[in-house]
Amino acid sequence: MTDVPDFVATFTRFLRDVVDLQENRADSSPLTALVDRHLGCASTDIAIVTERLSRIRLADADVALSALAHDGQLVGLASRHAAHGTFAEVLRGELGSTGVGPVPYVTLPVGPGKDRQVVSHGVWLFEHDGVPLAVRQRDANPMYGLSSAQLEIASPTPEATSHFLASLRAVMAEHSVLRGQVVSFTGQRYDDETLDGLFFHERPDVPADEVVLPPGTLERIERHVIAIGANHAAMRAAGQHLKRGVLLYGPPGTGKTHTVRHLVGKSEGTTAILLSGNALGLVREATQIARSLEPAIVVLEDCDLVAEDRDMIDSPDSMLFELLDALDGLDGDADVAFVMTTNRPDLLERALARRPGRVDLAVEIPLPDADARAALFTLYARDQAFSSDALHAAADRADGVTASFAKELVRRAVLRAVLAERAAGDDDLAAALDELMSDQELFTRSLLASGENAFAAPTEDWEDVFDDSDDPD
Repeated sequence: MTDVPDFVATFTRFLRDVVDLQENRADSSPLTALVDRHLGCASTDIAIVTERLSRIRLADADVALSALAHDGQLVGLASRHAAHGTFAEVLRGELGSTGVGPVPYVTLPVGPGKDRQVVSHGVWLFEHDGVPLAVRQRDANPMYGLSSAQLEIASPTPEATSHFLASLRAVMAEHSVLRGQVVSFTGQRYDDETLDGLFFHERPDVPADEVVLPPGTLERIERHVIAIGANHAAMRAAGQHLKRGVLLYGPPGTGKTHTVRHLVGKSEGTTAILLSGNALGLVREATQIARSLEPAIVVLEDCDLVAEDRDMIDSPDSMLFELLDALDGLDGDADVAFVMTTNRPDLLERALARRPGRVDLAVEIPLPDADARAALFTLYARDQAFSSDALHAAADRADGVTASFAKELVRRAVLRAVLAERAAGDDDLAAALDELMSDQELFTRSLLASGENAFAAPTEDWEDVFDDSDDPD
């Protein structure tokens, strides 16, 4: 019985809050009055259209709205309850009176080393083609049950809303923060360090003379991946499709990723989307982005991880079917190149590897021959004082190794000299080669070399691999 007075007091305060909420309905809300004056009608009497956006597109929408509403007004919502409700509920006063206050922003990355202050919760008041509109912009907020960012559009007529949305989407695509960028999916959502799970990379600079492949191989790959896009107008005029799939296959360490880095670096202005590991399951989303931002390249690293035999896949929603659907789903005129790499072409499903339109060009990136090994050893030793004869002799001895082996050989030779406090020379190169070729280094050699006994290491994150300019594969 001693708790009754406390209960009565609490219940009384609750009833007073309810009464206050009812008294502070829309007719006394400063925000509602402002929106009504701008629209020239009662905002509570019109339908509000919601456009849901990923955080990726929120940054794009912020850019587009800043351009479309540059002569308008942007206001914040001065109410702690407004974030919990829809725009219609706020305007109707169902969450209490909402005033006009400062606009809150969130900092989102929009490029490598670049950020943008994006409106996290505000209302844009402006005219589009002479028609007044009010657009509420909100960032995703899982704490309040808002899993995606949103735009809520209030206008006097449905036609005006539809016309505005068409213009907005066009400007978003044209000025997207992803256009011409190099990005990879990280799988981390709602993280201000990334843009809804995307990480921005600097465009790599890998000259053609640093890509050591069999004669004519790089030219074939460039012709298919780059030249078709560079001549898209002529190709379309000739009735030829632009969508293409290229498969680079071969043992680990032979230069597949290095070749991809060269292609991406040479495709200045092209949007490049990089997928590996579990992020391969996001191929549908990546393809949608690529289609809206073409010309684009979608890189699928180690695609054998998902494109195994159908009998091994139980779920129709598996990453394999996502991959196949994405490759088949684009129109032929889409200027999108899919570049896939694999260490195990034997595991690729026949439908993926052989059907035209999925893979138009399959190119083997083989173990380097003697001339290629000499070129690789010379490339990685370019800042050292090893003689040409020593490098060629080492290349002749190191039969069956890859670019990874060449890189490690030079590193060990330099380390040996550093420990002896002198410049690296031919003797250091020979000693390092002896060490790597010894029985004690058999396991290391199996990782750095290839062939039947090679071990295929798990794919690393693109953040680590793609930004490493010396990574040979």
